[in-house]
Amino acid sequence: MERIRARDGATIVLHSTGAGPGIVVVHGGGVTIDVYRRLAVALADRFTMHLYNRRGRADAPPRTLPYTVDQEVDDLAAVLEHTGTCDVIGHSSGGFLALEAALRLPIERLAVYDAAISIDGGFPSAWLAPARAALKAGDTARSMAITTAGINPQMAAGRLPLRIRVALIRAFLRTPIGRTMGDLLPATLDETALIVAHDGPATRWAGVNAEVLLACGGNGPPYYQDLNAALASALPRARTLTIPGGGHDAINRARPRIVDPLAEFFGAPVTPERSPRP
Repeated sequence: MERIRARDGATIVLHSTGAGPGIVVVHGGGVTIDVYRRLAVALADRFTMHLYNRRGRADAPPRTLPYTVDQEVDDLAAVLEHTGTCDVIGHSSGGFLALEAALRLPIERLAVYDAAISIDGGFPSAWLAPARAALKAGDTARSMAITTAGINPQMAAGRLPLRIRVALIRAFLRTPIGRTMGDLLPATLDETALIVAHDGPATRWAGVNAEVLLACGGNGPPYYQDLNAALASALPRARTLTIPGGGHDAINRARPRIVDPLAEFFGAPVTPERSPRP
């Protein structure tokens, strides 16, 4: 464990494991780095895995307001500079932030899994306003039930009556991971609002010159496949990968079907840059 200084003077706690070339993991919303430790261990025999909690979580400094992409990118920049790493993995909202960082930072290889980006309205957001209203009213379970159904249209549970979903979420909130996700729900909704605010055409990402692996799960939210296809058409050095049977948490489960492609991607030489598509 190392403590490094962020650009605003705050302390970022870096958790590293393994040996070999470095990879920095930018975690998703609603969780801490704890759910990515299995991934780090699975890759640690080939790479040095660097994890850090984003602001407002666990051992990270508090999140400053207003919440912006800039602070997230600045923190990632500090981690990359300290570690000398140019390779990044981003998951969910962490994938969105990693792509934003790749527009500004010297990232060479970037793998994202279910990157929560919005291209031409392709990320569902109709649920966001009622979820925020429920949270403002103090009903965390209702807010989370609305959020879960909104971002997981493929799940049969999301089609249950809301009162039943709320009852299920109340039970979930009594588990350790449920308590964490409940505590972080305000941040999750803020991140979603930021993603929606950055909606636009795929070409807004065309300045990402890193080599990019756009991965998603075959059993996860279906819109990620469409978003990845649109993004791949705009990025000069990108390819898509669908993990058979994978859900949104497949990268956390760290089974060979996701770990092996990641190891191959980061272990291969960086390919020469191509001219951007017209």
